[in-house]
Amino acid sequence: MTSHATSLPEAPTLEDPDQLLLQQVQQHDDRRAFAALVVRHQGAVRALLRRLTRGDAGWADELAQEAFLRAYQNLANFRGEACFRTWLIRIATHVFLEQRRRGDAQLQARTQALDEESDERQSSADVLAQANAALSLSHTVALSLDVQRALDVLSEPERQAIVQCYWGDLSHAEAAQALGCPLGTLKTHLLRGRAKLETALLAWDPRQTSEQCK
Repeated sequence: MTSHATSLPEAPTLEDPDQLLLQQVQQHDDRRAFAALVVRHQGAVRALLRRLTRGDAGWADELAQEAFLRAYQNLANFRGEACFRTWLIRIATHVFLEQRRRGDAQLQARTQALDEESDERQSSADVLAQANAALSLSHTVALSLDVQRALDVLSEPERQAIVQCYWGDLSHAEAAQALGCPLGTLKTHLLRGRAKLETALLAWDPRQTSEQCK
């Protein structure tokens, strides 16, 4: 007699580690699951916002809180067309742009103060030493250097593209989604932004050669 073993169907697997947590929040309003999502992604969101706010940690944290609040309030509308991180980065970017456009006196004063502090830092030997260590753009973004002066020479679309891809750790396609622009446009902004950053960094140290920035 030949016995036929009956195999049970395998339980579905979720490749995206966020998916189970998202289902818990969407289906059961599980706030602990959403808190776990915040823990998973708050580092990336805050790092991105600190670059966008020119290193203002307090302002970046305020924006991050608002971004996570909006994400929670709108999670029912999340359909998974983009990954959760991309969706979250897009919300954080929109929160920053909204406050920047609003241009209220408090934010303007804060930005002006940061500009003055940045100018003072740029005159210090410590920051010049950091600039001299920037042998290439790829090395610069990999290190924790203060490159705000260089970022300031970029147009806003170029700066957004650089920040999204290097500090937001998004792919080109994800960054284009987050910024709501075509992929080709995003790549153009990246190329132009990289060229301007390399030029600015080399200006800090004339001894650097173009070969070192390839």
